[in-house]
Amino acid sequence: MAVGIEALNAYVARARFDVEELFRARGLDLARFQNLMMRQKSVNLPCEDAITNGVNAARPLLDRMTPQERDSVELLVVGTESGLDLGKPISTYIHHYLGLSSRCRSFEVKHACYGGTAALQTAAGIIGSSPVPTAKALVIAADAPSAASRGTYWEPSEGGGAAAMIVSQRPDVLELDPGASGLHTFEVMDTLRPRPDLDVVDADVSLLSYMTCLEQSFAAYRDRVAGADIVDSFAHLVLHTPFAGMVKGAHRMLLRKHRGLPPNESQADFERRVVPTLEYSSRVGNLFSASLYLALCSLIDTGGPVGPCRIGLFSYGSGCGSEFFSGVLGADAVRNVGELRIGAALDARRELTFAEYDAVTELGGDRAFGVQERDFDPKPYADLYADLFDGAGLLVLDRIENFHRVYRWS
Repeated sequence: MAVGIEALNAYVARARFDVEELFRARGLDLARFQNLMMRQKSVNLPCEDAITNGVNAARPLLDRMTPQERDSVELLVVGTESGLDLGKPISTYIHHYLGLSSRCRSFEVKHACYGGTAALQTAAGIIGSSPVPTAKALVIAADAPSAASRGTYWEPSEGGGAAAMIVSQRPDVLELDPGASGLHTFEVMDTLRPRPDLDVVDADVSLLSYMTCLEQSFAAYRDRVAGADIVDSFAHLVLHTPFAGMVKGAHRMLLRKHRGLPPNESQADFERRVVPTLEYSSRVGNLFSASLYLALCSLIDTGGPVGPCRIGLFSYGSGCGSEFFSGVLGADAVRNVGELRIGAALDARRELTFAEYDAVTELGGDRAFGVQERDFDPKPYADLYADLFDGAGLLVLDRIENFHRVYRWS
């Protein structure tokens, strides 16, 4: 039975900032800027959080459905590392503001940036085993940057946004290869958020963990899928993208170890099979649990895959867990995703001045885990709000009352 992604969308926020300018303004070493291979980052305003990002990614998918199709969504899974309560999942808010049927499973999963894939594979398993052929799941990978990264080398790579997927037995965008997964996991302290006001990042350990997981998860995939080859089996490779420069190094390592390719051949392969996946990420930044799926959107929109083709995907989450899996892009994938105009949304973002960027990121802590009372009055950034949200019909955070979050449509 076929199962996979029927529809896919990404919310890429409404504002952006130039990454090189951020390096200069923060006094960061510009030599490290080149390694990022990033141009811009998407920026959430203080009235946006993981919930608004998730809803604003998913709503266009639901708006394309008939009432009967919406009612067939019987599962909502949200992958996030930006949870807002130790017990209450953010999926409950998302379920409410999207107006989904009450006859619906709803829960949140967490494993750093792997959370989006954990949500997708969970949904695929449930939908694939359902006796109801029209059953659908809504999978959302949603995060929001922490204000704790402000002023660090982590800040330039972090973006704001989310990805949303409809999972069903009609996988028009990506049909998952059943059972074709290679897994690798071990305990490591590479990146973590032990408190709302603290991000702990060991960049060197994280890089090594990512590389180890990519090599070992593909080896596990190859053991499970007879004859799998890192070059010949996949028309494209879509890798978790904390920043594009990391993907370039990871691809080079993988081809050297599994095929022994010299640097010039590896570079040609990178440009052909991987570069189309990096266009959106280089303009948005790391979307954490949604990073892999933004890269998939980028491939479909800018890579121009012609007809059905098999792709390899690698998902990594700090701590750590990883999976290399595969699927076949549908003949209708380009039209399906293209209709949502993600590239146009990227172009339409407002370029912030450094003063505007600094002001809204400083206020970002107001939306964090553990805030008990807060009104999200947009007066401190009134011109930005009026330009980007007034009348746009997007979900925004209005207030927090005794920890309960209340949202409204702009």
